[in-house]
Amino acid sequence: MLTPLLWDKMKWIVLPLFLMLNGCGQHESSPSVVQTDYRVSDFKGSNAFSEVERFLKSGSGIAGSPAALEAADYLERRLQEMGISATTDTFEEPTPEGSKTFRNVIGIIPGKQDRMIILGAHYDLKSGIDSFVGANDSGSGVGLLLAMAPVLKAASAGGAEVRLVFLDGEECRVNYGSNDGLHGSRHLAAKLVAEVRAKKVQAFILVDMIGDKDLNVTIPRNSDPSLMSAVFRAATEAGTRSSFSLCDYSILDDHQPFIERGIPAIDLIDFQYGSAPRLNDYWHTSQDTLDKLSASSLEIVGQVVLRVLNDLQVAADVTAAACPK
Repeated sequence: MLTPLLWDKMKWIVLPLFLMLNGCGQHESSPSVVQTDYRVSDFKGSNAFSEVERFLKSGSGIAGSPAALEAADYLERRLQEMGISATTDTFEEPTPEGSKTFRNVIGIIPGKQDRMIILGAHYDLKSGIDSFVGANDSGSGVGLLLAMAPVLKAASAGGAEVRLVFLDGEECRVNYGSNDGLHGSRHLAAKLVAEVRAKKVQAFILVDMIGDKDLNVTIPRNSDPSLMSAVFRAATEAGTRSSFSLCDYSILDDHQPFIERGIPAIDLIDFQYGSAPRLNDYWHTSQDTLDKLSASSLEIVGQVVLRVLNDLQVAADVTAAACPK
């Protein structure tokens, strides 16, 4: 009997052979696979840390506030400085404090395959906290995506379209509900479905609170199982498996609206952000400052994400080669 670990390693050998010998593999000819290789070693945690620092200095803010508008403008401008096509999707939604304006900033790296991978992070701050900086929540995810942008852009454009999405309104004002919290992710997921593009999304990967010096990425159980396996496999290959674990419970975060729409999604979040192991006492406090973050932690997460993207590319290439249209 094959153990789960052995099967997990062998399936990338067995699955391509099965696809080519069965079902759609009966076509006379198959297209050549696309060679898209995201260079994992090009992602540096020091670059991500610098992007976090720059973002915090630019000023982030509570969703719907003038500071949030400045943050959105900064993110769009920063992407464009890197040569990434960027737009801001502005929309209005009700909240417990009345109607507010939200802005999702979207960077697009074109691909040639009819599929899309979305990397997401929220950039808004939790309201009602004195002297709140939000270095880890939300700065770390923002910095990681910004540092990843040039690495993704430098790769071959033959694979999937990659979208870097900076989501607004993740934080609730009172309690999470249909009109409070997850505004940006709910809006984006619904828009993908309305535009009949949801089926093209191969994966939505959320990064949130991933800069903690004592890194333990606690993947919530309401994440896509295949993406969980891909992350654990990538972390094992990178030699950083000890920094990733399966959370004992589900976590309500920006990946949930995508899960509910049938889009494969995963949340990479370290929900043990505190003064001692297994504590979360820095979360949503004035203690969430830049000195609590580590370039090494950002590098671990960023390089694992790139490995997962390469993994997804291999899977797509195998399917395309065995099952041409």
